Amino acid sequence: MNTARHASERLMSWPSLIADRAHCGAELGLRTTTQEIVHFHGEHEADVHLTRAMIAKLRPALLGSTAVRLRAGSGWVTVRLDMQSDIDLLATLVSAALQASTVVLPGGADGAAADVCTRESRRVVAPRAVGRP
Repeated sequence: MNTARHASERLMSWPSLIADRAHCGAELGLRTTTQEIVHFHGEHEADVHLTRAMIAKLRPALLGSTAVRLRAGSGWVTVRLDMQSDIDLLATLVSAALQASTVVLPGGADGAAADVCTRESRRVVAPRAVGRP
């Protein structure tokens, strides 16, 4: 069962979300008119842009979920979609992300454009040591 497809179909019915290609290259992303909210990597994984402020607010609950992965310093969380309850959790987090997206910080300090998704940030590696191939 492709749980990401089921989740995306559910979320595409929300009037505040627009289907679009994700900044990180994922084929399906959902966004508001101003920023990307969620996108899907493969059949069982979604990244949600909660913002750093919303993650701080929800941190105890997020840490208590085996379906959620946090990445230090990122406003994105990854949700592993293995069963229906994970899709329900994703919908709840997308709702929180929509709420967070309406808060505009001075200078766009928490905007999605400056905050790469968990998949992109995994690609960033430490520079090689001098003299090593």
